[in-house]
Parts: sequence; structure tokens; C-alpha cells
Amino acid sequence: MLDMFDFGDSASLAWGLVLGAIGTGYFMYGKRMQKVLPMGCGVVLVALPYFVTGTLVLAVVGGLVCALPYLSRFV
Repeated sequence: MLDMFDFGDSASLAWGLVLGAIGTGYFMYGKRMQKVLPMGCGVVLVALPYFVTGTLVLAVVGGLVCALPYLSRFV
């Protein structure tokens, strides 16, 4: 019965909170500046913790998605 309330370890929960906050900021910035890439990265960052369960994978993929709008300037 209590297995349905298992949210994983505390590190995964913390990464989800941090990435969700960064994703919300990216989404608001992208919407305000009418830029699709930051807005899309914001949606991905908010939804990512729901689909990725591993803490290391969550941190690596989240870091790459966070860096994507910055790195797109140099392409």
C-alpha cells in the first residue's frame, strides 16, 4: 500500500525541484521574449523529473538541457 507513495531518494527529489525551478524561469523568459528554444527547454526541464528516475541521468540530461539555450548562441 505504501509503495504508491515512494518518490525515490532525496537527491532525485532535490534535482527535480531545482530543474523545475530553472525550467519555469526558462519558460517565462522564452514566453516574454517570444523565443521558442528557451520556452521548449523550460517545458522539458519541468517534465523531465516525471519521466527520468535515475538521479545521475536526471542531473546529466537536465544540465545539458539547461546549457542548450546558452550554447545555441555559438552555432
